[in-house]
Amino acid sequence: MNATTGIVGKMLVDSNLDKQLSFLKPDFLRDMFEQSIGFVSLYGVRLLVALLVLLAGRICARQASNLITRLMAKAKVDDILTSFIQNIVYYVMLAAFVVAALGQAGINITSFLAVLGAAGLAVGLALKDTLSNFAAGVMLIVLRLFKKGDYVTIAGTSGTVQALSAFYTELSTPDNQKVVVPNSSILNAVIVNTTANKTRRIDLVISIGYQDDIPKAKEILAQILAENTTLLKSPAPTIVVGELADSSINILVRPWVRTSDYWAVRWDLLEGIKITFDKAGISIPYPQTDVHLYKEGSES
Repeated sequence: MNATTGIVGKMLVDSNLDKQLSFLKPDFLRDMFEQSIGFVSLYGVRLLVALLVLLAGRICARQASNLITRLMAKAKVDDILTSFIQNIVYYVMLAAFVVAALGQAGINITSFLAVLGAAGLAVGLALKDTLSNFAAGVMLIVLRLFKKGDYVTIAGTSGTVQALSAFYTELSTPDNQKVVVPNSSILNAVIVNTTANKTRRIDLVISIGYQDDIPKAKEILAQILAENTTLLKSPAPTIVVGELADSSINILVRPWVRTSDYWAVRWDLLEGIKITFDKAGISIPYPQTDVHLYKEGSES
């Protein structure tokens, strides 16, 4: 009985061992090899073609964006607009070739686009502020309210425009600080472009004392303006009495100058006026208040 049980157990062990080692048999290996060959022949070519399409698409997108850059450079289009259009063309073409590559790989494009659209909707709702900045950036670039190198005041910040991207605008302040302003806040606020025009008026308020000679002061101011060769002859400068203030007579001096020369000429004029007035004995008074004291008579 024991011998019979041992024989049966040995047969079961051998059977299990055969099953476990069946993958080493020539027939099994041949079947696996044939299946691998079939898989590679079916999907390998598709994957290779998809990779080639993706590579060719990347090259074509890069060449197209470079071509647009060269054409716009010849047409002297603004650098900001050129950069924006270049990026749009590159990524749109690249996305089209990615979709084509997925189709070559055997992926159902319709289902993929449906899933992508649903995901895009969810992402759009989550990133509505970012998309608002993008839409504002597109409007700023299309409307061309300012360009690179302009000195502007936007969203309460003043500086020179260094870059305008799809989401933000980068400014450089006069003391060389980098300021990044979201595009949506720019489009919803007042935009002051200081350097948009080639000429600019300098507005000065020169105060003299009530005891000073007004015609003499105006004559000195006119002479200072005439001697400054940087000032424009047309439009002609204005020199008028603008206000009889509490402590002074305020004379308005308004010459015109090239925008690029604005600050240098303004500083020179202020220095020249002060030095010339001192030599001519014309005062520039401080704010002052007259106090009158009355003494009550003593009771008899």
